[in-house]
Amino acid sequence: MISCTVCGVREAFYARLYSGEKLCTRCFLESIEDKVRAAIARHRMFEFNDRIAVAVSGGKDSLSLLHILARIERDFPNASLYAITVDEGIEGYRDEAIEIASENCERLGVRHFIISFKELYGYALDDIVKRIRHLESGLTPCSYCGVLRRRALNVLARRINATKIATAHNLDDEIQTFMLNIIHGDTSRMSRTGPAFDEELPNLIPRVKPLCEVLEKETTLYAYLRGIRFQENPCPYASEALRNDVRNMLNRLEEKHPGIKYTIYRSAEKIREALREKIPKIKLSRCKVCGEPTVGEICQVCQLLQGI
Repeated sequence: MISCTVCGVREAFYARLYSGEKLCTRCFLESIEDKVRAAIARHRMFEFNDRIAVAVSGGKDSLSLLHILARIERDFPNASLYAITVDEGIEGYRDEAIEIASENCERLGVRHFIISFKELYGYALDDIVKRIRHLESGLTPCSYCGVLRRRALNVLARRINATKIATAHNLDDEIQTFMLNIIHGDTSRMSRTGPAFDEELPNLIPRVKPLCEVLEKETTLYAYLRGIRFQENPCPYASEALRNDVRNMLNRLEEKHPGIKYTIYRSAEKIREALREKIPKIKLSRCKVCGEPTVGEICQVCQLLQGI
């Protein structure tokens, strides 16, 4: 039997190549929760009395985050935890995800709030996809969904008086986005993205990413070991070809050089801090159409909806 290198008592089942640790089930689970606690502390994500809205899609990452934060919240009685879900309106897909999300919320005793594209915009995503088929804009369903989902989460978080939105972006998500920003030369976006957006902007609820230092494969393993039921089927509209190529490249690098994902993540942090000293902060105004915050005269949401 190979013993766990942390407790030295129980049998190891998982070899963490980037650290050399061999972990038993209990120590692995505790290590993930400790990584989240450390990230929260290092990036000062929460105040002791925050009203935290966890963006829950029904997938492995968001439900793992919800379960972890529910455990952490026990030590902070003045904080409150809620789950918020966006129903994009994808027939045969989103209904299952909402049912799974609601089941997990009930299990944890967390209040669950849902907002739909249909309610907010007058269109379900299925409707939008039908309407844009004849357009030659080059925009995919993901292009619309990403912008509309971000707005919907912010609107719902405001409705429940949340002070923070916690999203389940893991370390893989973060470094993939960093690499994509390099490819596109988007230094402005590079300076803005990160584990915690601490700049207060009118009508925008600050977002934090407590899973930012946890690998995707370890988030998945955490969900299985905790017995968390999650939706395993991918979205039928998913079409991020370039991101998938970047993901595959990073996975191959990690196989050959264990720990390189963490190296890239730390490099991204240094570059982001340097860019923030050079790039002016965003100045927001109100959209002339809907009144929501925007960097231009008309927000992205209204531009997309006007083009349908």
